[in-house]
Amino acid sequence: MNIAIIPARSGSKRIKNKNIKVFNGKPMISWVIEIAKISTLFDKIIVSTDTMEIANIALNAGAEVPFIREKNLADDFTPTVPVIADALIECGKLGLNFQNVCCLYPCSPFTNIKDLKKSYNIFLKKNLDFIYPVTEFRHSIFRCMKRGNDGQMKFLYPEHELTRTQDLEIMYHDAGQFYWGKSDAWLNNKKMHTDGNGYVIPNWRVVDIDTKDDWKRAEFLFQMYKNLNFNN
Repeated sequence: MNIAIIPARSGSKRIKNKNIKVFNGKPMISWVIEIAKISTLFDKIIVSTDTMEIANIALNAGAEVPFIREKNLADDFTPTVPVIADALIECGKLGLNFQNVCCLYPCSPFTNIKDLKKSYNIFLKKNLDFIYPVTEFRHSIFRCMKRGNDGQMKFLYPEHELTRTQDLEIMYHDAGQFYWGKSDAWLNNKKMHTDGNGYVIPNWRVVDIDTKDDWKRAEFLFQMYKNLNFNN
């Protein structure tokens, strides 16, 4: 059995109520719940939250909220793995046990259903602990620079100051959208990044929403994606 777990705590600092702030006409988390539903990959779609405000919005969007997350697992420093493990333990108390678990971040409306399905098939075929989308850095990290207080620029990797970008190794970062994992891998506190495989997606489909400027950019891009029938 498969379960989608959406960890959505309250108390976001840079964008107030980010998980439920209205994004292109409905609460942000509602888009992710809709993606999970349309994918038909999941027997259950559960939201793990510490507040009834988020719980009610999630319920209205078609997810289940069978428990309220403890506050000690909802602060700024709590990693994802223990939150998902906690949700699985709470589900187990209700007689719900799942083999494959997908953590879907609540502010990832650009998640593509084809990516969910293709990565899931790889996850099963290779018998992986975790798989998640990654994308290339838009500019080589080997050409990054530091700026001193006096404005002086220095290369972090000075040996590559004159190296052509196309000659440098391609590096990747987490797309911050979703993470397929075995139930045991979550419960045994494995590292979802280094114990997992990367599923490469193009960086034009990756939008990190952390600041108000990010939010405005995301709204603009989302309208374009909708016109492209992004998830159809």
